[in-house]
Amino acid sequence: MASPGGKFREEAEEIVKFVLGFLPWILFLFLPTGGWEPLRRAVLVCLGAAVVFSVKALRAGFILQWATAGFFLFCAAALYGAEWVWLAEHMAPIANGFLAGTIWVTVLIGKPFTLQYARADRPRCQWYDEKLIRSCRLIAVFWGLLLLIPTGFNILRQARPDLLPERFYFWLSLSCIAGGIVFTVYYKRKKRRAA
Repeated sequence: MASPGGKFREEAEEIVKFVLGFLPWILFLFLPTGGWEPLRRAVLVCLGAAVVFSVKALRAGFILQWATAGFFLFCAAALYGAEWVWLAEHMAPIANGFLAGTIWVTVLIGKPFTLQYARADRPRCQWYDEKLIRSCRLIAVFWGLLLLIPTGFNILRQARPDLLPERFYFWLSLSCIAGGIVFTVYYKRKKRRAA
């Protein structure tokens, strides 16, 4: 039986792995993106983070990490190579929509992104346990629903830019990511106790 300190350390390591998966998106929230040059720099920093902090996950074929790296690589090419102004003007709903869409695609194809994280810490004989798959699907659906909120608000922001203060969108996105992490940790802890 693992000690309380060992359980806490194991849980903390899981949280860190999960947060690293979202790190480029979190950085994108915090980096200045108001204006052409700040946005281009932010995209490059996030692309670097998507590669550097996810090397192991990229090698393992994690869908979220590949989609994230692909998104920021596409944006870097579009903003630096093609100087695509439309993308820059609509970056907030596109970025939010892409992240939410990626999560929904993993759910719809039957490979919820959370399942890859869960399998990474388990022996192969447990990978196809129906309870594990069902739990991972539920967590991924929660994330997908949660990330539709900032996507919807950023679409509304495009239509009605003066409706809400700028900081609202930042805090909404950050709260949704934090809420997803808290829910994931809580749900996994609840399932462990039940087992």
